[in-house]
Amino acid sequence: MDRSHDDSLSPAAATAPYHGHVAVPDYLMRHYWWAYVHPKAPRVFDRLWLINLILLCNYNRMRRTALAEFEAPKLGRMLQIACVYGNLTPKLAKRAALQDGQLDVIDVLPIQLRTLKWKLPKRSPTRLMRMDSTALNLPNASYDKVLLFFLLHEQPEEVRAQTLREALRVLKPNGTLVICDYGPPAWWNPLRYLMPPFLAVLEPFALSLMRQPLKDLLPPDMTVRHTPVFGGFYQKVVATRRS
Repeated sequence: MDRSHDDSLSPAAATAPYHGHVAVPDYLMRHYWWAYVHPKAPRVFDRLWLINLILLCNYNRMRRTALAEFEAPKLGRMLQIACVYGNLTPKLAKRAALQDGQLDVIDVLPIQLRTLKWKLPKRSPTRLMRMDSTALNLPNASYDKVLLFFLLHEQPEEVRAQTLREALRVLKPNGTLVICDYGPPAWWNPLRYLMPPFLAVLEPFALSLMRQPLKDLLPPDMTVRHTPVFGGFYQKVVATRRS
């Protein structure tokens, strides 16, 4: 697969929404089939009140803190890796329309892409493409901003590392990587002691993410800004690639 630098997406990427074979990762089928893969999963879980409850009443806060990184007059080309339930992506697509941007969203599951399609505003400069986060069929250095919103905690460590490598590969020099996810709670935060048993069952890979600072997973040539949220139980990491 040719992944050399190019200002346009490859033909394969342009036809990726519902065509071709992209294998669903084993970990996704094993641990999250009920939340994302099952045909009725979006109907059950894609409800703002439920998403907010799952994030301990912090969904709106995390959405706002993510969107705060997309306020430039000209947003350029943006990539969101993985669909997410809720209204984050429609709001980001609306900003793209108003602020001279192009938004691409990839996901490995057609059901998630179809669900998102019906939530997007009309005439939105948004493309939906079926891809695995660990093997993006996208050119090197092609995006000004890349967003990972509550994806990494759902991936095993080796998959997480591959996803980050791909996100960085497609990021332009001076581009920005925005990550919102679980973080290491402060010592005084009671969730540090209360939540691990629940996460071990429902989010089996989250604990490893919470143990290791995200900045340790990024190259040393990046400028990293870390913002703890909700006593550190959540976090936003903004990493800028130096040219």
